[in-house]
Amino acid sequence: QVQVVESGGGLVQAGGSLRLSCTASGLPFAGVAMGWFRQAPGKEREGVSCISWTADTAYADSVKGRFTISRDNAKNTLYLQMHNLKPEDTAMYYCAASYTYNRGSCSPAKYWGQGTQVTVSS
Repeated sequence: QVQVVESGGGLVQAGGSLRLSCTASGLPFAGVAMGWFRQAPGKEREGVSCISWTADTAYADSVKGRFTISRDNAKNTLYLQMHNLKPEDTAMYYCAASYTYNRGSCSPAKYWGQGTQVTVSS
């Protein structure tokens, strides 16, 4: 059974930093692409960042230069380091595993976590 579990969300002031973690089990972690997505209230879910099984990375324009995605295959763990957070980064952040990595996108993702809330106060 595949399990994807995020952690690390919280409340932070604008300009602050957070690191999200995501642990995935029950799948060949080193052989899948992993991505972070987010959904703010009243908005559609959007892709934030994706990392391929060869560690190629891609970012949404809104987070480039502020967020860094990385993976530790030995720990089956995905990370998202977020710096200079802005109120518009407030959202539920989801980790997902995908068997595709197409032009920097992890969509469509196959397995999803339950999400971790990130709230940035102004």
